[in-house]
Amino acid sequence: MAKTGNSKQKKMNARVDFTPMVDMIMLLVTFFMLCTTLIKPQTMEIAMPSDVETDEQNQTQVEAKKAVTILLGANDEVFYCIGNPSTDPFKATTYGKDGIRAILQKQNAAALAKVQELKDKFAMEQSSDPETFKKNKEAFQAALKEIKESKETPNVIIRPSDEATYDNLMSILDEMQICSIGKYVIDKFTETEQGYINAVKGGGAAQ
Repeated sequence: MAKTGNSKQKKMNARVDFTPMVDMIMLLVTFFMLCTTLIKPQTMEIAMPSDVETDEQNQTQVEAKKAVTILLGANDEVFYCIGNPSTDPFKATTYGKDGIRAILQKQNAAALAKVQELKDKFAMEQSSDPETFKKNKEAFQAALKEIKESKETPNVIIRPSDEATYDNLMSILDEMQICSIGKYVIDKFTETEQGYINAVKGGGAAQ
């Protein structure tokens, strides 16, 4: 005869152990914190003109032989003037090393020679010690900035037209870094600049 009575069914307690997940989360947080600290944003310093209209007299105060005006036109056209745009002619050129870069490098030859000497010196002073490397790099950056902003570097005025593309502007700004030019501004493009372009293209006289 079978036994009768109250039979209790053993209940299984289902539980998920999240302890390993806590360790993994802490490792991920530490990893992202380190990455955020080590990766510094690469920024480009751009000097913008003030809201006050710049008159013609103030624009021509810089030494003529060190002043370069760059006009960005449509269809990847680029024009430049060395000196005073009111008296010196504009010329057409192209983007890249054989165009506007070669022109800027010629105008900034003295500063570029000093930059190369500074780079060679920094390369010789490389150290495996992190603190020494950091100090050398900070000194290098300070000296490089001083060279770029010295009186030997040309003053460049960049005037992009409405037809110029974003890529055109970025290309010119890249040339400022490549040619070690620290003194440049992005200014407004007016009808006067369009007249200069028309004169170069044979479509009319400069106004």
